[in-house]
Amino acid sequence: MILSAARKRTEMISRIKLDSSVCRDFAQSSRREWLETNGRGGYASGTVSGANTRRYHGLLIASLKPPVERYVLLANLEETVMVGQQHYELACNQYPQTVHPQGFQYIEEFKLAPFPTWTYNVAGVTIQKVLAMVYGENTTLISYELLNPEESPFAVLALRPMLAFRDYHSLTVKNDSLQTAPQREEPGLLELCPYSGLPPIRLLHNGAGFTQSPDWYRQFEYTQELERGLDYREDLFSPGYFSFLLNAEQPRAYVVATLDRSEMRGLSMLDEVLEGEAARRRRLVVPVNTTDPFVEDLSMAADHFIVTRADGASSVIAGYHWFTDWGRDTMIALPGLTLATRRFDLAKEILGSFLKFINQGMLPNRFPDHGEEPAYNTVDATLWLFHVVREYLLATGDEAFVRQEAFHKLEEVIEWHIQGTRYHIGMDPSDSLLAAGSEGAQLTWMDAKIGDWVVTPRHGKPVEVNALWHHAMRVMEDLSARFSEPAKAKYFGALADRIRESFNAVFWNPEAACLYDAVNGDDRDSKIRPNQIFAVSLPFPLLPAERARSVVRVVEEHLLTPYGLRSLSPSNRDYKGVYRGGVYERDSAYHQGTVWPWLIGPFVDACLNVEGPSPAVRERLLQLFEPLKAHRQEALLGSISEIFDAEPPHLPKGCAAQAWSVAEVLRAYRRLSEGQI
Repeated sequence: MILSAARKRTEMISRIKLDSSVCRDFAQSSRREWLETNGRGGYASGTVSGANTRRYHGLLIASLKPPVERYVLLANLEETVMVGQQHYELACNQYPQTVHPQGFQYIEEFKLAPFPTWTYNVAGVTIQKVLAMVYGENTTLISYELLNPEESPFAVLALRPMLAFRDYHSLTVKNDSLQTAPQREEPGLLELCPYSGLPPIRLLHNGAGFTQSPDWYRQFEYTQELERGLDYREDLFSPGYFSFLLNAEQPRAYVVATLDRSEMRGLSMLDEVLEGEAARRRRLVVPVNTTDPFVEDLSMAADHFIVTRADGASSVIAGYHWFTDWGRDTMIALPGLTLATRRFDLAKEILGSFLKFINQGMLPNRFPDHGEEPAYNTVDATLWLFHVVREYLLATGDEAFVRQEAFHKLEEVIEWHIQGTRYHIGMDPSDSLLAAGSEGAQLTWMDAKIGDWVVTPRHGKPVEVNALWHHAMRVMEDLSARFSEPAKAKYFGALADRIRESFNAVFWNPEAACLYDAVNGDDRDSKIRPNQIFAVSLPFPLLPAERARSVVRVVEEHLLTPYGLRSLSPSNRDYKGVYRGGVYERDSAYHQGTVWPWLIGPFVDACLNVEGPSPAVRERLLQLFEPLKAHRQEALLGSISEIFDAEPPHLPKGCAAQAWSVAEVLRAYRRLSEGQI
C-alpha cells in the first residue's frame, strides 16, 4: 500500500529528529540546516523553519558543468493549506523587520533521513512533507501526504514556486528582462525558462491545475549573508500556483523540479524513485558495519562530498555551500570519506583521477567555478598524496594499482620537488628540507588572502610541509622495498634520514619546547600553531620521543578546544577569538585563532603515537568527540562545520558542512571506538 510504504520510508536510518520545542522556535529552527546532494555538484538546502537564510539555499541548485557552474533555479515553494474556510500558511520567510508567514509554528517534528521530513499539524490535519534529491540528476522531489485522511476533512493545498534563476554566488532583483509566461503548460507539467542562456526547469505535478498569477516578491532577507557582511536581500519571481485536493481518495500531492526528467507522472513512479534512492543511501552504511549512530550519520554525510565531474572523473567537494573540488581538501579528506567508510573502489577512482592531473610534479589546488584551467597554487596537496596512497594500500592490499598507477607518478613528484617547480617550491640542497614561497601566493592550507595581502604567508620552510616531505620519502622507501627495488629504497631512506636530521636541527624551538611554525633563512616563526602536530601524527617517527611528547603537550595546552584545534595560540598578539564581520574581518581571523575540527584527527593520531593505544588513552580521547556528536544536531544536521569561534561558546562558522571536518572526525573516531589502531 502506497500510504504505509511512504510512512515506513521515513523511519529508515535517521536518528536525528527535532521535536516541536525546537521546530516552533524560529531562533532555533532557522539555525538548523538540511542538505540534499545529487553526486554531480547540485544540491538542495534550507532550514528546518522553511526560511532561506543563505543565498545558497534553495530547492534546486543545479550544476550545469558538474560539479561547477551552479545556479539557484527554484528557491522555494510558498505553501498554503485551506481547511474548511481557513487558510494556513506553512511557508516561512525573513523580510525586513518581520518573519512572514510563520509556518514553523505548525511543525510537530522534523527528521533528517533518509530524506528531510517535516510533520505539520494544522487544525487537526496532519501533513507530512518529504524532500529528496535524485542521485545523478538535477532533480528534486517534494511530496505532501495527508496522514490522517479518515479522521480529518479534506484539505486544499496551494504551492507557489519562487524562482531565482541566477548564479549561486549572486542575488536577483526585480527586472524587466525576465520572461513571465510559462514556456510550456499541460496537465501535470509546467515548463519555465525565465532567462535565455539557462536551461528550462520542468515542474511535474499531480495537481488539479496551475493558475497563472505572475508577480515579484520583494526583499527576502538572508540573515547568514548579513552576518557575513555581504549583500543579503533578494527579489524572487513567481509565475503562479498549483492547486491540490487532499482527501482519503487522494492523500498525496507532489511536485518534481527537474532539468533532466521530462516525465514522472503518478505516485507509483514517484515512490519507485524514492525507494530506489532510500535503498542507495542504506547501502552506504552497510559496509561500515556499525550500530553507532555517530558513525552512521557521518558515513551518510561523507557521501554528500563525493561527486562525478563532467568528464566522468570522481572528485570531492570541499564544502557546502560554496566550495567546489580542491586538491588539498580531497587528499586530506579521502581516507575518512572512502577508507573509513570502506568504499575502496571509490578511493581508487578518485586517486586515479587526481594522478592524471599531476603537472610539473604538482596536484591542482582547485578547479575553478567556471571551467578554467586548474590552479596549482599549493605546496602541501601533492605531499598529502603520498599519505593517501599508503593508507589505500594498507586498507586494501591493492599492490597492483599502487605499482602500476601511482608509484612512478610519485617518483615524478619527488624529482620535480628536488629540482624545483612552480612558486619556488624545491628542495634546499644544503639541508634537504623543502622550501616554498612566491610573492602574493598562498601555498599552504593556511591560505587566506585579501586582495594582494596573504594573511599568513608562511614562506620559506613550513613545518607541516617538511613533516610531509619526510613522510613522502619514508613512503617511497617502503614502496620501493615492496616492489623489489632495493637501490631506490636505499636512496629514499638515506634522503629521509637526512631530512629528519635537518628537521630536528632547524625546527626545534628550545625556549618553547615545541616546533617553529616556519623557517625562512634566519627568520624563525615562533607562533604556536597546530601545524607542528603533523611532525608527531604521521606514521614514521620524525622527532625523538621526548620532543614528540612535548609538542603534543604544548598543542594541547594552547590550542585544544571542545571542537578541534585553534589555528593560533591565545597568547599571541595576532590572536582573534571570534570569526565575524565582513570579508576583510573574517579572512584576517581565518587562521589567527579560529578552531578547525579536522585537526582533531591528527591530534588523536599524535596522542596515540606518543602515549600508545591503551584502553585508558582511548577512552580519554573518545571524550573529545562528545561536543562534536552534539554539534551534528545543532547546525547543518548530520554534518560538521568548517570552523568554530576560538572562544566560548565556540559558535560554528564558515561552510556549514566541510569534507575534511567530517572525514577526519569519522576516521579518528572509528580508529578509537573500534580499536582500528
